[in-house]
Amino acid sequence: MPATLLIAFALGVVAGLRSMMAPAAVLLARHFRVAGIVVAILAVGELIVDLLPTTPSRTSLVPAVARIMSGAFCGWFVATGSTATRIAGVLAGVAGALVGTYGGHAVRLRAIQRLGAIPAALAEDVVAVALALLAVTR
Repeated sequence: MPATLLIAFALGVVAGLRSMMAPAAVLLARHFRVAGIVVAILAVGELIVDLLPTTPSRTSLVPAVARIMSGAFCGWFVATGSTATRIAGVLAGVAGALVGTYGGHAVRLRAIQRLGAIPAALAEDVVAVALALLAVTR
């Protein structure tokens, strides 16, 4: 179970960075092809929208709640078994989403100062994709 909770936490971090990427990775890895493809298309759209200067901060209410819900969904989905295991998975996913949302925001702001807005966003995208792939292949 601890490995499952670590995976749920990692997927939560991904959800905190990019809200649609974590569920897309989970659904595709679990062979929910149609749902996974639909969510993956939304995830690609999110990557594009993230580059726009008018995109609201991930720490504002609606984006933050969406990221937390995404982390909770992924945690529930990967923590199969008893109700207690599922609840633990949800909590790990939510914790990861909070780290990804607020920690990712802080790192992104520093990266913008050093790299510029678009390179910082692209670097964050690479981290999110790599972490999602690592989590779903374990």
